[in-house]
Amino acid sequence: MKMLQFENPSIQGEIKVPGDKSISHRSIMFGAISEGVTKVTGFLKGDDCLSTIDCFRKMGVTITEKDDEILIEGRGFKGLKEPREILDTGNSGTTTRLLLGVLAGQPFHSVITGDESIAKRPMNRVTVPLKEMGATIDGRDDGNLTPLSVRGGKLKSFHYTLPVASAQLKSALILAGLQSEEETVIVEPEKTRDHTEKMIRHFGGEIVREGTSIKVRGNQPFKAKDVRVPGDISSAAFFLTAAAITSNSSLILKDVGLNETRTGIIDVLREMDADFSVTLTNDDEEPQGDILVKSSSLKNCEVGGELIPRLIDEIPIIALLATQASGKTVIRDAEELKVKETNRIDAVVEELQKLGADITATGDGMVINGPVRLKGGYADSRGDHRIGMMLAVAALVSEGPVHIENADCISVSYPTFFEDLSLVAK
Repeated sequence: MKMLQFENPSIQGEIKVPGDKSISHRSIMFGAISEGVTKVTGFLKGDDCLSTIDCFRKMGVTITEKDDEILIEGRGFKGLKEPREILDTGNSGTTTRLLLGVLAGQPFHSVITGDESIAKRPMNRVTVPLKEMGATIDGRDDGNLTPLSVRGGKLKSFHYTLPVASAQLKSALILAGLQSEEETVIVEPEKTRDHTEKMIRHFGGEIVREGTSIKVRGNQPFKAKDVRVPGDISSAAFFLTAAAITSNSSLILKDVGLNETRTGIIDVLREMDADFSVTLTNDDEEPQGDILVKSSSLKNCEVGGELIPRLIDEIPIIALLATQASGKTVIRDAEELKVKETNRIDAVVEELQKLGADITATGDGMVINGPVRLKGGYADSRGDHRIGMMLAVAALVSEGPVHIENADCISVSYPTFFEDLSLVAK
């Protein structure tokens, strides 16, 4: 149990949030399937990304830590070895689903599992199309739930329309397509985060987007190339919100990733009249910049449609942001939240209600009325790192203390979160 209480806090200073989780995962994967040594700087040493390292080590990839760098001795797709142990992905849905795409094309048998949360999360959106491509996958609920047994092999060309806008599903199929005999075509209902596509180009491969279609050919060679991981905008969102909702605040977040497929939170802050500015500092494949945010008089907004894939992980903190905005904020088209670490729609609504928020769940999102001075109380992260951090930020605008059950899950994506919070909360 973590207890947080603040008296008239303001958020002041400058911090650098940990490296982007999505890019950190993919840097390990693409370093492993490339030829040569890849050096990764800014890597997120959170539990999820460490699970990805562990799984690839079990497949024969040498991965070492040197100072603040991760060195990956790539083996290429054809150099991966059959693991002697079960591949344990911990709490990481990204590791689980993307790894299935890698394993689908490998000529060996493997078993993949995770923690109690992963055991409840549906995998058939990935396993069904991978089986259509030629992989043999079995597990609980006819291959929908972990543990999963995978016997990969020769994959055929594939044309598939995604039933949902999911970067994890898209990336798993791309990783399988890179091992197929011919071309794989994937059609997205809406554009999702494109870190996988950028990583392919970074390592010397080819991938083509035509409208909503993505085309990738198999048997491409990849050459090792260094990766610089920018700060994770999903982690930055908690501090952007903290500064916007507290009085006399002024905070600079350094070197935050500004990939356009991830900056939905910036659009929401703008729509809500937040006082902030963005300074671009590096405009390469994964652009980054500094964000200055100050205390703000926030107004309500509507969040939905094409914006949702660009901020799906930020919805818990956007819900808190909305409790401090004037008027009714509506979040819709967010059914994907039901298959995250928890059913995030129900979890966010129920935990914020415990603290005194005026918030109601809908079938595909939530409705929040504000502004409301939260009262504090007892709440539970439910093992979801993003809900845990949201509850911690809620303590900044609560009359009484906030007691957070299962706060240790925050280490999944932000091991130093509480240290950084104490550094800037004055």
